[in-house]
Amino acid sequence: MRRLWLIFTQAVTISVAALFVVGTLKPEWLHRNGLAASSTVTIVEAPATPLPAPSTGAPNPASYASAAQRALPAVVHIYTRQTAKVPDHPLMNDPIFRHFFSTPERAGLGSGVIIDPQGFVLTNNHVIENADEIEAVLNDGRKFEARLIGRDPETDLAVLRLANTGSLPTIAFAPADSLAVGDVVLAIGNPFGIGQTVTMGIASALGRNHLGINTFENYIQTDAAINPGNSGGALIDGAGRLVGINTAIYSRESPTRNANSPSGGGLGIGFAIPVSIARKVLEQIITNGEVVRGWVGVEMREITPELAESFDLGSKHGVLIYSVFNGSPADKSGIQPGDVLLAVDGQEVLVPREMLDLVASLPPGQVATFRLLRDSRKIELKIPVGRRPTPLAAR
Repeated sequence: MRRLWLIFTQAVTISVAALFVVGTLKPEWLHRNGLAASSTVTIVEAPATPLPAPSTGAPNPASYASAAQRALPAVVHIYTRQTAKVPDHPLMNDPIFRHFFSTPERAGLGSGVIIDPQGFVLTNNHVIENADEIEAVLNDGRKFEARLIGRDPETDLAVLRLANTGSLPTIAFAPADSLAVGDVVLAIGNPFGIGQTVTMGIASALGRNHLGINTFENYIQTDAAINPGNSGGALIDGAGRLVGINTAIYSRESPTRNANSPSGGGLGIGFAIPVSIARKVLEQIITNGEVVRGWVGVEMREITPELAESFDLGSKHGVLIYSVFNGSPADKSGIQPGDVLLAVDGQEVLVPREMLDLVASLPPGQVATFRLLRDSRKIELKIPVGRRPTPLAAR
């Protein structure tokens, strides 16, 4: 009896082992014979067609294709050529010598935004600075020679006019205060010259300044990818409207640099000039060929506890007049170093940037009222606003 039990258990063991081997190596044999295991895993694939839109008819929130399609035709690639300056040499007058030893040229690239059907293009000043020839290429492949209308180095903006264009696609401007931190934005440009590219991010911060990029700073910060070639391109909102002009990036090599710097891309920190500034500069350049700003001729400092103690200031509010230019409107009107500026024409001033923006917005010749704190006394001075000197870079 014991021997029969041993034979039985060995047979069962061999059968189970054989079934396991067959199930592992030839499972189809089991399916044919109806012996497949009953426990299976079912994988449900997502439908090939998109899910139906909400009943409200709202667009798919995961796609910004319609916004990109509205703006893409109005963003152009800008190519520049600059003839490198070489020392004069008598042999350069010989045409044969010039044929074999031609003057070297440097090429550059960037982006721009068409803002008028007749061919006005907004871009960065550093994109076209010192260029001898400028060419704009549209998204559809059309090429146009571009002429410089005017530029403003203090905001790093410039306006071009495309030649012999007829009617062109244009971009819509967003209202000045429509953008909020956290809003989705798209950056459009020609990074590294590879072709028109759209990147997505959010508005990370508004009103960034003290970056050392330009004189007048009020940047939109974004994490949308901005790289060399994006300079002058469009930053748009989710409706395809222009909210800024892509201008600079943050990198380890240099904390702030223009987006066309050859060192490469940034670290998810890019900066764009807001449409509120771009519109004002654009209108002045188209009207006057330049930007005219007010000026009174003072240097300012934010009042820190150290400065308050050094100048014996009882109040830490306002802006310290640190120095006054000889012969300037401020000098002729009696402003002195050590005065604290409290307001301009009734508008309170708390930081130097506010004073700079307020005075710059005043037309030359207008008389402005400056409220000052001097020796713990409040005084008011009438100052005729002068014209802000043109930066050397713009001459």
